[in-house]
Amino acid sequence: MHVLVLGSAAGGGFPQWNCNDETTRRLRAGDPGLSPRTQSSVAVSADGRRWVLLNASPDLRQQINERRQLQPGRDDPVRSSPIAAVLLTNADVDHVAGLLTLRESHAFALYGHRRVLEVLAQNSIFNVLNQGLVARRDLAVDETVEILDRAGTPLGLWVTAFAVPGKAALWREDEKQPSFGTREGDTIGLAIQSANESETALFYIPGCAAMTGDLARRLRGAALVFFDGTLWRDDEMIAAGVGVKSGQRMGHMSVSGPDGVIAAFAGLDVRRKVLIHINNSNPLLIDSSPECAEAKRAGWEIAYDGMELTV
Repeated sequence: MHVLVLGSAAGGGFPQWNCNDETTRRLRAGDPGLSPRTQSSVAVSADGRRWVLLNASPDLRQQINERRQLQPGRDDPVRSSPIAAVLLTNADVDHVAGLLTLRESHAFALYGHRRVLEVLAQNSIFNVLNQGLVARRDLAVDETVEILDRAGTPLGLWVTAFAVPGKAALWREDEKQPSFGTREGDTIGLAIQSANESETALFYIPGCAAMTGDLARRLRGAALVFFDGTLWRDDEMIAAGVGVKSGQRMGHMSVSGPDGVIAAFAGLDVRRKVLIHINNSNPLLIDSSPECAEAKRAGWEIAYDGMELTV
Protein backbone atom coordinates (compact mmCIF):
# COMPACT_ATOMS: atom_id res chain seq x y z
CA MET A 1 0.00 0.00 0.00
CA HIS A 2 1.21 3.48 -0.88
CA VAL A 3 0.70 6.19 1.75
CA LEU A 4 1.13 9.91 1.09
CA VAL A 5 0.78 12.62 3.75
CA LEU A 6 -0.91 15.56 2.05
CA GLY A 7 -1.17 17.72 5.16
CA SER A 8 0.06 17.25 8.72
CA ALA A 9 -1.20 20.29 10.67
CA ALA A 10 -4.37 20.82 12.67
CA GLY A 11 -7.05 23.35 11.75
CA GLY A 12 -5.54 26.61 10.50
CA GLY A 13 -2.35 24.96 9.26
CA PHE A 14 1.14 26.25 10.01
CA PRO A 15 1.58 29.12 9.77
CA GLN A 16 -2.00 29.94 10.64
CA TRP A 17 -3.10 33.02 8.72
CA ASN A 18 -3.71 35.19 11.80
CA CYS A 19 -1.05 33.77 14.12
CA ASN A 20 1.98 35.86 15.12
CA ASP A 21 3.62 33.97 17.96
CA GLU A 22 7.39 33.46 18.15
CA THR A 23 7.36 30.09 16.37
CA THR A 24 5.28 31.45 13.52
CA ARG A 25 7.52 34.49 13.16
CA ARG A 26 10.55 32.18 12.97
CA LEU A 27 8.90 30.15 10.23
CA ARG A 28 7.99 33.23 8.20
CA ALA A 29 11.55 34.47 8.59
CA GLY A 30 12.88 31.27 7.00
CA ASP A 31 14.15 29.35 10.06
CA PRO A 32 15.47 26.05 8.60
CA GLY A 33 14.30 24.14 11.68
CA LEU A 34 10.66 24.82 10.86
CA SER A 35 8.56 23.68 7.92
CA PRO A 36 5.17 24.96 6.72
CA ARG A 37 2.32 22.48 6.99
CA THR A 38 -1.14 22.36 5.45
CA GLN A 39 -4.21 21.03 7.23
CA SER A 40 -4.22 17.28 7.78
CA SER A 41 -5.12 14.68 5.20
CA VAL A 42 -3.58 11.42 4.01
CA ALA A 43 -3.95 9.64 0.66
CA VAL A 44 -3.66 5.86 0.27
CA SER A 45 -3.51 3.65 -2.80
CA ALA A 46 -3.22 -0.05 -3.50
CA ASP A 47 -1.80 0.41 -6.99
CA GLY A 48 -0.21 3.90 -6.99
CA ARG A 49 -2.75 5.06 -9.61
CA ARG A 50 -6.15 5.33 -7.91
CA TRP A 51 -6.12 7.20 -4.64
CA VAL A 52 -8.37 7.37 -1.58
CA LEU A 53 -8.30 10.50 0.58
CA LEU A 54 -8.59 10.19 4.35
CA ASN A 55 -10.44 13.46 5.06
CA ALA A 56 -10.67 16.41 2.70
CA SER A 57 -8.64 19.35 3.97
CA PRO A 58 -9.51 23.00 3.25
CA ASP A 59 -6.04 23.07 1.66
CA LEU A 60 -6.88 20.25 -0.77
CA ARG A 61 -6.41 22.28 -3.96
CA GLN A 62 -2.90 23.28 -2.86
CA GLN A 63 -2.14 19.71 -1.78
CA ILE A 64 -3.18 18.33 -5.18
CA ASN A 65 -1.07 20.93 -6.98
CA GLU A 66 1.95 19.98 -4.86
CA ARG A 67 1.63 16.19 -5.27
CA ARG A 68 2.08 14.78 -8.75
CA GLN A 69 0.40 11.52 -7.69
CA LEU A 70 -2.97 13.30 -7.35
CA GLN A 71 -2.84 15.10 -10.71
CA PRO A 72 -4.17 13.82 -14.05
CA GLY A 73 -1.69 11.91 -16.15
CA ARG A 74 -0.44 13.24 -19.48
CA ASP A 75 -2.65 10.88 -21.49
CA ASP A 76 -5.73 11.11 -19.24
CA PRO A 77 -8.99 12.74 -20.44
CA VAL A 78 -9.26 16.54 -20.34
CA ARG A 79 -11.33 16.27 -17.14
CA SER A 80 -9.97 13.56 -14.86
CA SER A 81 -8.42 12.87 -11.48
CA PRO A 82 -6.83 9.86 -9.79
CA ILE A 83 -8.90 10.63 -6.67
CA ALA A 84 -11.48 7.83 -6.58
CA ALA A 85 -12.87 8.04 -3.04
CA VAL A 86 -12.86 10.08 0.18
CA LEU A 87 -13.22 8.66 3.70
CA LEU A 88 -14.25 10.99 6.53
CA THR A 89 -13.38 10.54 10.21
CA ASN A 90 -15.70 13.35 11.39
CA ALA A 91 -17.43 16.54 10.25
CA ASP A 92 -14.81 19.02 11.46
CA VAL A 93 -14.32 21.93 9.09
CA ASP A 94 -10.68 20.98 8.57
CA HIS A 95 -11.81 17.52 7.43
CA VAL A 96 -14.79 18.30 5.18
CA ALA A 97 -14.23 21.77 3.70
CA GLY A 98 -12.02 20.29 0.99
CA LEU A 99 -15.04 18.46 -0.40
CA LEU A 100 -16.06 21.78 -1.93
CA THR A 101 -12.86 21.70 -4.00
CA LEU A 102 -14.04 18.41 -5.52
CA ARG A 103 -17.25 19.92 -6.90
CA GLU A 104 -16.10 20.28 -10.52
CA SER A 105 -18.15 17.43 -12.04
CA HIS A 106 -15.81 14.70 -10.83
CA ALA A 107 -17.21 11.25 -10.01
CA PHE A 108 -16.01 9.72 -6.75
CA ALA A 109 -17.32 7.85 -3.71
CA LEU A 110 -17.75 9.60 -0.36
CA TYR A 111 -17.66 7.38 2.73
CA GLY A 112 -18.53 8.46 6.26
CA HIS A 113 -20.47 7.41 9.32
CA ARG A 114 -24.21 7.95 8.99
CA ARG A 115 -24.04 10.79 11.53
CA VAL A 116 -21.49 12.67 9.42
CA LEU A 117 -23.28 12.05 6.13
CA GLU A 118 -26.49 13.39 7.71
CA VAL A 119 -24.66 16.56 8.76
CA LEU A 120 -23.49 17.08 5.18
CA ALA A 121 -26.98 16.41 3.84
CA GLN A 122 -28.45 19.03 6.17
CA ASN A 123 -26.05 21.72 4.95
CA SER A 124 -27.12 22.77 1.46
CA ILE A 125 -23.67 24.08 0.50
CA PHE A 126 -22.57 20.46 0.07
CA ASN A 127 -25.21 20.05 -2.64
CA VAL A 128 -22.49 21.31 -5.00
CA LEU A 129 -21.34 17.67 -4.88
CA ASN A 130 -23.63 16.42 -7.62
CA GLN A 131 -25.34 13.32 -6.23
CA GLY A 132 -25.45 11.92 -9.74
CA LEU A 133 -21.65 11.84 -9.65
CA VAL A 134 -20.77 11.52 -5.95
CA ALA A 135 -21.99 8.35 -4.24
CA ARG A 136 -22.45 8.82 -0.48
CA ARG A 137 -21.89 5.55 1.39
CA ASP A 138 -22.31 4.78 5.07
CA LEU A 139 -19.40 3.48 7.13
CA ALA A 140 -21.05 1.50 9.91
CA VAL A 141 -18.91 0.95 13.00
CA ASP A 142 -17.06 -2.38 13.14
CA GLU A 143 -18.10 -3.48 9.66
CA THR A 144 -15.33 -4.17 7.14
CA VAL A 145 -16.23 -2.97 3.65
CA GLU A 146 -14.45 -2.97 0.32
CA ILE A 147 -13.74 0.55 -0.96
CA LEU A 148 -15.27 1.07 -4.39
CA ASP A 149 -15.16 4.03 -6.73
CA ARG A 150 -18.32 5.79 -7.90
CA ALA A 151 -18.93 3.16 -10.60
CA GLY A 152 -18.51 0.28 -8.15
CA THR A 153 -15.02 -0.73 -9.27
CA PRO A 154 -12.89 -2.13 -6.41
CA LEU A 155 -9.89 -0.01 -5.44
CA GLY A 156 -7.99 -2.88 -3.83
CA LEU A 157 -8.55 -1.58 -0.29
CA TRP A 158 -10.79 -2.55 2.60
CA VAL A 159 -11.75 -0.30 5.52
CA THR A 160 -13.13 -0.86 8.99
CA ALA A 161 -14.52 2.13 10.88
CA PHE A 162 -14.39 2.01 14.68
CA ALA A 163 -15.56 4.23 17.52
CA VAL A 164 -13.11 6.77 18.92
CA PRO A 165 -13.74 9.09 21.90
CA GLY A 166 -14.28 12.58 20.55
CA LYS A 167 -16.95 15.21 20.19
CA ALA A 168 -19.28 16.81 17.71
CA ALA A 169 -17.75 19.18 15.18
CA LEU A 170 -17.35 22.72 16.54
CA TRP A 171 -19.98 24.07 14.16
CA ARG A 172 -22.42 21.38 15.39
CA GLU A 173 -21.90 21.81 19.13
CA ASP A 174 -24.83 22.29 21.47
CA GLU A 175 -23.60 24.40 24.39
CA LYS A 176 -26.72 23.53 26.42
CA GLN A 177 -25.66 19.91 26.77
CA PRO A 178 -22.71 18.75 28.90
CA SER A 179 -21.61 16.52 26.02
CA PHE A 180 -22.01 19.39 23.51
CA GLY A 181 -24.42 17.16 21.61
CA THR A 182 -21.82 14.49 20.88
CA ARG A 183 -23.08 11.06 19.86
CA GLU A 184 -21.48 7.82 18.74
CA GLY A 185 -20.29 8.16 15.17
CA ASP A 186 -19.31 11.83 15.40
CA THR A 187 -15.67 10.70 15.52
CA ILE A 188 -14.34 7.45 14.10
CA GLY A 189 -10.99 5.89 13.37
CA LEU A 190 -10.15 4.02 10.17
CA ALA A 191 -8.38 0.68 9.79
CA ILE A 192 -7.28 0.07 6.20
CA GLN A 193 -5.77 -2.95 4.51
CA SER A 194 -5.04 -4.04 0.97
CA ALA A 195 -7.03 -6.84 -0.58
CA ASN A 196 -4.00 -9.15 -0.53
CA GLU A 197 -3.11 -8.50 3.13
CA SER A 198 -4.25 -10.55 6.09
CA GLU A 199 -3.76 -7.75 8.63
CA THR A 200 -4.48 -4.05 8.86
CA ALA A 201 -1.84 -2.02 7.06
CA LEU A 202 -2.56 1.28 8.78
CA PHE A 203 -4.77 2.97 11.34
CA TYR A 204 -5.76 6.60 10.85
CA ILE A 205 -6.91 8.44 14.00
CA PRO A 206 -6.33 12.21 13.66
CA GLY A 207 -8.68 13.06 16.53
CA CYS A 208 -9.02 11.18 19.82
CA ALA A 209 -10.06 12.37 23.28
CA ALA A 210 -8.82 9.36 25.28
CA MET A 211 -7.24 5.93 24.98
CA THR A 212 -9.87 3.36 25.92
CA GLY A 213 -9.27 -0.31 26.64
CA ASP A 214 -11.03 -1.30 23.42
CA LEU A 215 -8.94 1.10 21.36
CA ALA A 216 -5.70 -0.09 22.98
CA ARG A 217 -6.55 -3.72 22.21
CA ARG A 218 -7.32 -2.81 18.60
CA LEU A 219 -4.00 -1.01 18.11
CA ARG A 220 -1.75 -3.50 19.91
CA GLY A 221 0.97 -4.77 17.58
CA ALA A 222 -0.19 -2.63 14.65
CA ALA A 223 2.15 -2.08 11.70
CA LEU A 224 1.47 1.65 11.29
CA VAL A 225 -0.64 4.15 13.23
CA PHE A 226 -1.24 7.81 12.43
CA PHE A 227 -2.49 9.34 15.67
CA ASP A 228 -3.75 12.62 17.09
CA GLY A 229 -0.80 14.91 17.85
CA THR A 230 -2.77 18.14 18.16
CA LEU A 231 -1.38 19.48 21.45
CA TRP A 232 1.70 18.70 23.52
CA ARG A 233 -0.11 19.64 26.75
CA ASP A 234 -3.75 20.13 27.59
CA ASP A 235 -3.59 23.86 28.47
CA GLU A 236 -1.15 24.68 25.69
CA MET A 237 -3.30 27.15 23.77
CA ILE A 238 -4.46 28.87 26.96
CA ALA A 239 -0.92 29.24 28.27
CA ALA A 240 0.27 30.61 24.92
CA GLY A 241 -2.55 33.16 24.85
CA VAL A 242 -3.85 31.92 21.48
CA GLY A 243 -7.04 30.25 22.68
CA VAL A 244 -9.42 29.72 25.58
CA LYS A 245 -10.08 25.99 25.28
CA SER A 246 -8.19 23.02 26.65
CA GLY A 247 -7.35 20.02 24.52
CA GLN A 248 -9.96 17.93 26.29
CA ARG A 249 -12.60 20.57 25.61
CA MET A 250 -11.74 20.29 21.91
CA GLY A 251 -11.79 16.48 21.92
CA HIS A 252 -8.04 15.85 21.84
CA MET A 253 -5.79 14.02 24.27
CA SER A 254 -2.38 15.57 24.86
CA VAL A 255 0.80 14.01 23.54
CA SER A 256 2.61 14.38 26.89
CA GLY A 257 1.67 13.56 30.48
CA PRO A 258 0.55 10.43 32.33
CA ASP A 259 -2.68 10.22 30.32
CA GLY A 260 -1.11 11.38 27.07
CA VAL A 261 -0.44 9.70 23.76
CA ILE A 262 3.17 8.71 24.48
CA ALA A 263 2.20 7.04 27.76
CA ALA A 264 -0.86 5.37 26.23
CA PHE A 265 1.20 3.72 23.48
CA ALA A 266 4.13 2.72 25.67
CA GLY A 267 3.15 -0.95 25.93
CA LEU A 268 1.26 -1.44 22.67
CA ASP A 269 4.22 -2.59 20.54
CA VAL A 270 3.11 -0.58 17.52
CA ARG A 271 5.82 -0.97 14.91
CA ARG A 272 5.59 2.52 13.39
CA LYS A 273 3.91 5.48 15.11
CA VAL A 274 3.32 8.85 13.44
CA LEU A 275 1.85 11.97 15.07
CA ILE A 276 -0.40 13.99 12.76
CA HIS A 277 -2.92 16.88 13.03
CA ILE A 278 -0.37 19.01 14.87
CA ASN A 279 -1.54 22.41 16.09
CA ASN A 280 0.44 25.58 15.32
CA SER A 281 1.06 26.02 19.08
CA ASN A 282 2.67 22.60 19.49
CA PRO A 283 6.47 22.59 20.07
CA LEU A 284 6.64 19.34 18.06
CA LEU A 285 6.75 21.63 15.02
CA ILE A 286 10.23 22.77 16.10
CA ASP A 287 12.78 20.15 15.05
CA SER A 288 15.24 21.18 17.78
CA SER A 289 12.74 21.38 20.67
CA PRO A 290 13.09 19.18 23.77
CA GLU A 291 9.50 18.03 23.19
CA CYS A 292 10.33 16.82 19.70
CA ALA A 293 13.36 14.96 21.05
CA GLU A 294 11.24 13.35 23.77
CA ALA A 295 8.67 12.13 21.27
CA LYS A 296 11.33 10.68 19.01
CA ARG A 297 13.01 8.89 21.93
CA ALA A 298 9.66 7.22 22.56
CA GLY A 299 9.65 5.96 18.97
CA TRP A 300 7.36 8.54 17.42
CA GLU A 301 7.74 10.18 14.03
CA ILE A 302 6.35 13.65 13.33
CA ALA A 303 4.30 13.76 10.14
CA TYR A 304 5.22 16.36 7.53
CA ASP A 305 3.66 17.37 4.23
CA GLY A 306 4.91 15.16 1.41
CA MET A 307 5.90 12.28 3.70
CA GLU A 308 5.67 9.00 1.74
CA LEU A 309 5.46 5.49 3.18
CA THR A 310 5.03 2.03 1.73
CA VAL A 311 3.34 -0.56 3.91
